[in-house]
Amino acid sequence: MDDLPQKLPSHVAIVMDGNGRWAQRRGLPRTKGHMAGAESARKVTEACAELGISYLTLYAFSTENWQRPAAEVKFLMRQLRQFLVDRRSEMVEKGVRLHAIGRLGELPRAVQNELQRSREATAGGNKLTLTLALNYGGRPEIVDACRALAAKVKAGELAPDDIDEQRLAASLYTAGLPDPDLLIRTAGEMRLSNFLLWQVSYAELYVTEVLWPDFGKEELLDALREFARRERRFGAISTAAPPSGDKQAGRTRQ
Repeated sequence: MDDLPQKLPSHVAIVMDGNGRWAQRRGLPRTKGHMAGAESARKVTEACAELGISYLTLYAFSTENWQRPAAEVKFLMRQLRQFLVDRRSEMVEKGVRLHAIGRLGELPRAVQNELQRSREATAGGNKLTLTLALNYGGRPEIVDACRALAAKVKAGELAPDDIDEQRLAASLYTAGLPDPDLLIRTAGEMRLSNFLLWQVSYAELYVTEVLWPDFGKEELLDALREFARRERRFGAISTAAPPSGDKQAGRTRQ
């Protein structure tokens, strides 16, 4: 691919927004938008694996999404379960390792079972780690991390003064994953929506008006080209790795 940017992110995270609006504009039920969105997730995952991007995290279902109409939530859970079943062999074939973050124990048992089967089946994948954020919220994640650290302090396993950024990060759902380099949000919304609040501190932000069901490989390449044009400063003059300690990152441009 001649126009492929030379500088690619290692980790891309995406807020997949616009399924409902996509369906509404076509006079279709919201479920059709979610079905089209699932196909976009497949296309983007395949494209990331082909392009050599190592990590992709998709915001699939938030802790707030339970507040949607019961019929829609039921459909989303059924669709998620079917996605895991239908795409399992394809992920194995393409070297995709499936991971998941969030309060997974609160998902329907059938979804938990298929999720576990897919994680086990794809454990050997070495091209791309696909992380699905399910029943996920950035604030609940930080709360759960604080609770885990507090339990260690209470048990005498950890001194309060030993808690630092590294220990907190190691207690998050994303422990073991690198922070995102690029955060993409579709449908033109200019907010994080409680997604990876800790992890995107130094990520480049890219917002597109394209609705998620219309987002595919070409739209991904547009985001990657924009990322390649950015000079990442991390609050400093150079483009070195993000600083450790208490230094704060400068504001990224959109």
